[in-house]
Order: sequence, then structure tokens, then C-alpha cells
Amino acid sequence: MKLRTCVALSGEFVFGIHTPSFRVRNLRERDYVTSLGTFGDGQPRENQENFPDGDVEEPRADPIFEVPNPFPFRGATYIIKRSADRKAEDPASISLPAPVALSFSDTVRKWLQTDDLPEERLDALFQGLPEPLQLALATNSTDPEDLTRMAEWCCSFLRDSENGRPVGLIYKEDQGRVRPEIKNHALFEVLANNPHLPDDYKQVMVLMPGAQGNSEIMGEWSDQTGESHVFEYLRRNSYIAWGHYAANMAHDAIRYRTRDLTPSDMSGMRHLYYQRTYVRLADELGIAVPAHRRRLDPPELEALRRTICEILLSEERQSELSFSCTLWGWNFGFDHASSGYRLHGSHQQVHQQFALIPREVSPGMPDMSQGIPPYACGDLVGEFVRNYKEEAGVGFFDAYIKAIRGNRRMDGDEKRERSLVIHEADGVMVFVPKAQTSQWEIQVMPVGPVGNILEADTRIRHALDRAMRIAINVLGQLGARMVTTIEYAKRFDSPDIDQRLLYSFLPKLPESPGAFTEAQLRWINGHYPEDFAIACRNKVANCKRSESEASILRFQMKHGKRQEIYA
Repeated sequence: MKLRTCVALSGEFVFGIHTPSFRVRNLRERDYVTSLGTFGDGQPRENQENFPDGDVEEPRADPIFEVPNPFPFRGATYIIKRSADRKAEDPASISLPAPVALSFSDTVRKWLQTDDLPEERLDALFQGLPEPLQLALATNSTDPEDLTRMAEWCCSFLRDSENGRPVGLIYKEDQGRVRPEIKNHALFEVLANNPHLPDDYKQVMVLMPGAQGNSEIMGEWSDQTGESHVFEYLRRNSYIAWGHYAANMAHDAIRYRTRDLTPSDMSGMRHLYYQRTYVRLADELGIAVPAHRRRLDPPELEALRRTICEILLSEERQSELSFSCTLWGWNFGFDHASSGYRLHGSHQQVHQQFALIPREVSPGMPDMSQGIPPYACGDLVGEFVRNYKEEAGVGFFDAYIKAIRGNRRMDGDEKRERSLVIHEADGVMVFVPKAQTSQWEIQVMPVGPVGNILEADTRIRHALDRAMRIAINVLGQLGARMVTTIEYAKRFDSPDIDQRLLYSFLPKLPESPGAFTEAQLRWINGHYPEDFAIACRNKVANCKRSESEASILRFQMKHGKRQEIYA
């Protein structure tokens, strides 16, 4: 098969292994032998090995697996066998350490050997730190005292007259726009994204409706307990043409960690996505929407979806749609380098973004005869699926699912677990792709012919919501703090029943920042996908327990029995 994919038409994964041996001609003119220092016993340590006399023979360099991505447009993954073999001995070692506790205030008191340090001296010390150190402290401190001290002088608070706690910000008009008085925007943003900042500071700085601008709230979801509450913001002048929407956890349902994200939270954010998509399509097709100033209940949502699908069976009615595909994404987590580089593109208060992609883009110049097709990442999947069917004679996703279910370990060890599946229920699978583009990539996919959310009935939508929460929760338990998730969706008017709706969860890891290798779509990995799947399955059982613990903490905080949920 000419197509570059690891999914063979037989329904098996195919990949290669580099077993390099080579000879390197020595073209160096001079030697620069010098001392590098000494060993502990005083014996000298020199760099003689760096300057061989003759050519170098490497009879057996480390083997490297090369795994074409299932989808050619996503490149290839390279697995370092020596590193992966070590991880295979203990898959539980695939994790990141928890952040260490850090209090600069306590450190200063220990330095000065006093617990009675005047507040003004501490304030002066904090403000006197160079800005890179302030940013580092705002990012990494786990001490609410540190964070509130810095917040006090990076913006101006309105305070409760009785207890002095913040109840709002001081605003000013700036070039026709109303903005809060912020003295250091980078520091403000970093502080507001630190989970250890007290909740009342988070609320007035970024979480209250309107704190981040005038974006209208056009939808809302809450559960019967009142613990889960989601707003749908409209972003009119968006970097996404034709605007987009954002499902944000509301100011009274604060979520800064994956383990705090409840099933109701996920259902709420996803409900707003389904609802807005169906309503916009209904408006285009002239279908009556049975709701105003309230959300659609689940039966109404499903009835609307079915009506749209029935109408779109007609190609003539399909042509009435100006928008023919969904765009959905989720950036969870936040980090900021002391050098000033922002390391993730979102606020850590959980929110998901969604929009519709038009059928065509108008010509950009008057003399252009026609427009261009708009970009949608799901189109890349659709194009490949069609090419695969033409060349192989079988449906790609049928072969892909068969390969996942019949997977064999890359190292050939039949005694160890071989499954790539983390969780499967109600027609939706959570699994580790054979070729991970992020070292910890997880994917979610319906196993049946569901190519977009318009083709997803109530059962599949609920299963997708549960699966996505499991995926993000598992990654959080492994230590992932920044995860980007994208949706690959089929066009609404595509007749292809083979293309599946696919979600890719892409964690950012500390030692994988992305460089020239990743820019070429060459993804380096140090574990076998089967072992990462083991590590993930080991965490699935913890999801319900963490959900229970989070519910108890929220109850205690709500009833005044606990002041800081993020301690």
C-alpha cells in the first residue's frame, strides 16, 4: 500500500525498526584534550574519549521504532527502544511528580529566623524582586499569602467594609473601553491562574461575568444540586471567523484541576456545544426551536437533532447550509515561564470553545473568480479515508478498530499486557494511539458510524461526555497539567459513512516543548503505547474516588467547614 499509515488493510498495525550500524570517517585536524575536573578520589577526568585517533565504528547503535501515524498528515512517531524497555518493566513509572509546596514568605522568615516580620518589610521584599522572579513565584507558589500579597499591588481592589475581603476591582475608561486598573498584566494573569490563590480573589479578578470583557452570555446550564454551573459566552470579534462560543465554568463553580471536574460539569459544557450547533443549523433550515431564554431539555435536543438529520437527507436542503462543519477545542491548564513566554493558550478555569466552519470562503480579491475551501482538520481525515478506501478496498476505520482490538505489543513480549484500550462503554472507546503525537496522547472515538455530533444520538453523546471526562481525569492523575484537545469531525453534507468522530487529547510535558523535530511532525517517545495504556487503566479506577472526594470538599466549602479547597 502506497499510503503512509500504520493501519494495514488486513486490520493490523505495521511499523518498522531502525537497527543502525555505521562507520564515521574522522575528518578532525587537531586534538583538544584537557582536564574536565576530577573524580571524588582526586583522579583526573579528561576528555580524551572525545578525540579518537581514527575513524569510529558503531556496530550496534540503539534501535529506534518508526511508526507511521494512522493519518499521514500527522507524521510519524519514533520510539527509543532502550528507554521503552525500561518503562516496560514498570509502567506505573509513567507519571509526572506533583508540584512541590513553595512559600516564599515562610522561606524569608526562616532566613531571618523570625516569625514576627513586619508586613511592610515583606511587601517591600516582594515588590523589589526582579519581574522574572515575580512571575516564577506567581506561577509556582502554593502559599495563598504569597499570592494575595502580589495580587494586592498588581491591581486595585474594592473591599468589603466589614471583613476587608475583595468584592470587585477598580475600573477605568481607557481609549473608549472600560478596563480594570492593572499595573502588571502578565503577573495579574499568572496569579489568577494559580489554583492556590483564594477563591474570592479569583472571582473578582477573572471569573465573575464581565471581569474579562463584555462578551455576552447567551446560554447557561446548571444541575439540580446547584454545584455545577456553566455559562456560554459569545465571542463576536473572534480569531475564528464568524465568531465562536465558549462554555466556561461559572464563577460559582470553580474548577482548576481535572479531579474537580464532575460528570455534571462535562455534561453541561458539552450540552451547550450540542445545543448551540443544533440551534444554529435549525435556524438555517427554518426549523422551529422550542425554547427561548431557557436551555433545551434532553428530549427536545434529541428531537431537534433528528429533525435536522431528516431534512438533510435531501441534497437540495443540504445546499441551504452556509456552515457545514463543527470546530471544537479545549485548552486545559496554564503555565508561564519567568522569561515571559506563555506556555499554554487558555485560562485554567475550565472552558471549551466551539464554532461552525462555513461551506466556502469568499474571494479575497476583486479579480479572483472564486473563493477557497475553508480549512477544517476533519477534512484531512475525510480525504485520507477516501484515499484509503480507493487503494485498499476496505473502510479505514473498520481496519483501524480491528487493529486496535487485535493489537500486539511492539516489543513482541506476549507475557505483558497488549491492549491499547483504556475504557469502552456504550459505543465509545478511549484508547492510546499506536503512534502518539504527544508522548501521552489519548484518543476518544465512537466505534460505530458516527462522524460528527449531528450523527450522535443521546446515548452516544452521553458516552462521549463520560469518555472525555475519563480521558482528562486519567491524564491529570498521571500529572499532566496542560492538555490541548481537538475534534476531528466530518462535514454535515458528507455521504461518507466510514469517517468517525475523533477527539485527540494532547498533553504538554515538561521535557517536550516542541522544536525542529516536532515541526517536521517527527514525534519522539520513550515508552511503548501498550505500557502507557497500562498506566492509564491503572488510573481509571481512581476517577470515581476522586469525584467523591471533590464532592465532599465542595460540600464542606459551601457550608463553611473548609476555607480552601485547593490546599
